Amino acid sequence: MGVKEELGKKIKRMRLNRGLTQEQLSEAVDISQRTLSGIEIGENFVTAETLDKLIKALNTTTEELFATNHLKDNNEIVKEIVSDINVIAGDPIKLDILYNVTKSLMKE
Repeated sequence: MGVKEELGKKIKRMRLNRGLTQEQLSEAVDISQRTLSGIEIGENFVTAETLDKLIKALNTTTEELFATNHLKDNNEIVKEIVSDINVIAGDPIKLDILYNVTKSLMKE
């Protein structure tokens, strides 16, 4: 995956995590919804000016926005989590911590 695709995927993920539609974010950044869509799918690349506006609109930092090395597809993430759980299952203390974390996440 290239830089444009990774950055676009990250922008989309951040937008969704903040509960924003493409329309809302494109208005906040003063670009067309079509342009934002192109950025999110890696078809277009952002200008420096648009990048500054995206960082402000997404309430993030440059470092966080460009930290794309952890981006994985949801199925990949689920497989990795299941694998980690199988390892943790042998440690009652870690399993208890994981149980409490997942229960607290379900309350949100």
